Amino acid sequence: MKNLEVADLMTREVVSVVTSTSFKEVAKLLAQHDISGLPVLDDEDKVVGVVSESDILRHQVILHQQNTSGFVSSEMKVTAAQIMSVPAVTIHPHDTAAGAALLMTRNFIDRLPVVDHHDRIVGIVTRRDLLLLLLRPDSEIRRTVEQMLMETMKGEASKIDVHVLNGVVTLEGQLGDWRRGDILTHRAEAADGVVAVVNRMT
Repeated sequence: MKNLEVADLMTREVVSVVTSTSFKEVAKLLAQHDISGLPVLDDEDKVVGVVSESDILRHQVILHQQNTSGFVSSEMKVTAAQIMSVPAVTIHPHDTAAGAALLMTRNFIDRLPVVDHHDRIVGIVTRRDLLLLLLRPDSEIRRTVEQMLMETMKGEASKIDVHVLNGVVTLEGQLGDWRRGDILTHRAEAADGVVAVVNRMT
C-alpha cells in the first residue's frame, strides 16, 4: 500500500454537482447513487467544496430551528454553495494511497476529490477504496512476495519460506547476506494488502 498511487484506486466517473445545484437535487443524487458525499465544482470543473450527508443533516437542523422560530425558508432556494463544506480537501493522482489514508484520518473525512495540477476534478477516492486493499487474499499476497523473493534473493530464493496469515507475512530461512533480507522485508511491507512483515531470517 505504501507505493500504490491514488490513480490506481480512484473512481474516474465522479458524481458531482455545481454551486447552483439545489439542495433537493443534491439529496436526490446522494440517495440515487448510494454515496455519502460528492464534490461541488465551479464553471471550470475545479473543486470548490464537498457536500456530505452531514452537511444535509446540518441544514435540516437549521431549517427546523428557523421554522420553530417563526421564520420561513424555502428548500428550493438553497443551493450546494450554501451547504457545502469548504475548503475542499483534495489529493493528486500520483500521491500515494498511504498518503490519502493519512489525509482522510487527519481531516475526519470519508472521501477525497482527486484533482490535476489545475485543480480540475479527475476522480475521487474513498475510505472504502482503501479498505479493499486490506481484503486481498493471503494466497495473492504470498505469490507477490514469492515473486519479490525471486527478484531479490536470486540463487538463495529456495532457502526462504514465505507464510501469510490474515495479511501478516512471515519470512523464515538462512541467508548468506543479511542486507538482502532487509531489502526483501521492506519490499514486502509495501505490497498491497500486507498488514505486517515478521522477519525470522538468519
